Amino acid sequence: MVHSSRSLTVDDVQAAHKALSGVARVTAMEGSRHLTGLVGSPVHLKCENLQRTGSFKIRGAYVRIAGLSPAERANGVVAASAGNHAQGVALAASLLGVRSTVFMPVGAPLPKLAATREYGAEVRLHGQVVDESLAAAKEYAAETGAVFIHPFDHRDVVAGQGTVGLEILEQCPEVRTIVVGVGGGGLIAGVALAVKALRPDVRIVGVQAEGAAAYPPSLAAGRPVALDSVSTMADGIKVGQPGEVPFKIVGDLVDEIRTVSEDALSSALLLCLERAKLVVEPAGASPLAALLSEPEAFDGPVVAVLSGGNVDPLVLQRTLRHGMAAAGRYLSLRLRLTDRPGALAALLAELSVADANVLDVSHVRTDPRLGLTEAEVELHLETKGPEHCADVTRALREAGYTVRA
Repeated sequence: MVHSSRSLTVDDVQAAHKALSGVARVTAMEGSRHLTGLVGSPVHLKCENLQRTGSFKIRGAYVRIAGLSPAERANGVVAASAGNHAQGVALAASLLGVRSTVFMPVGAPLPKLAATREYGAEVRLHGQVVDESLAAAKEYAAETGAVFIHPFDHRDVVAGQGTVGLEILEQCPEVRTIVVGVGGGGLIAGVALAVKALRPDVRIVGVQAEGAAAYPPSLAAGRPVALDSVSTMADGIKVGQPGEVPFKIVGDLVDEIRTVSEDALSSALLLCLERAKLVVEPAGASPLAALLSEPEAFDGPVVAVLSGGNVDPLVLQRTLRHGMAAAGRYLSLRLRLTDRPGALAALLAELSVADANVLDVSHVRTDPRLGLTEAEVELHLETKGPEHCADVTRALREAGYTVRA
């Protein structure tokens, strides 16, 4: 990929900000009382999940397409994505009167497919993973002359994403730390470029999923390094290799890259729903996952960028279950009963008194390990948290049951 040799500056981000006037929303900045209590200083949420198309991607896509020549626009644009970038390119192209084609994996979530089409793109399904869609999109560009719009590895894209940083400084001028989820690096590079030029004292922290953390080894090697494999529920930051353009900026300006577990991601998503009343995808919740994992590591006031809210309902359902389990809101246990009428009813009555919600009951009578008059019951319960789990277990034991986790 050929890029201009001139270094990106805050002037490029400010020019992008002007180009986006009336196009991208100045998204809300919401305080979080719960996170403020954990961190010990104010925590604010930059709600890019409420941006047009549901993520920050419209910013970079619009600036990139707006910068094309008339001849380039006439050939149309092409992109590959499983979600956010697809929608950003589709809407940006429609607003600028440019034809767009987006390649998406065959298994892309139906809501994202429908939204991309509704924003005006021609959607072509190709491959089982985004990398296969990406190869098809580049081949299409070579055959047709359409301009390939990269999701993060281009100057104009980085400049567009950097407008998030300008808004943060306007909305929270006292900010001391900004926390951003990191995939290919376009968003954090743009934010760092804008913020460090105007407020070099502000600390910029990037967050990657443990199973898709390409930046730590790349920074150690001094060049973008591809991971052998990536695995995370956070599709928006599931990128196996940093982009060349953002990589240099991240290396020069970002203070720290942290990694978070899948448990932390799902707990953060649950927090967004329960406490902030915001629908946020796992990638968008990654900054909160970092705050939850080590709250004392962040000097406040802190701004956490919620980068997107485009979460498939089925993924949301699975992630919430995972988040509740990680938060100690589920309890699974086994115990033995005398196999007689009313024994199970008596057990369920004890659980009712303990205020535990029974999700599932499995009743086994034929295991050779059981005595002639015994039955084993496996229970899955919904609780109010770790303390309630302990209370329920204790209540059952006090009632005479032998409980095994």
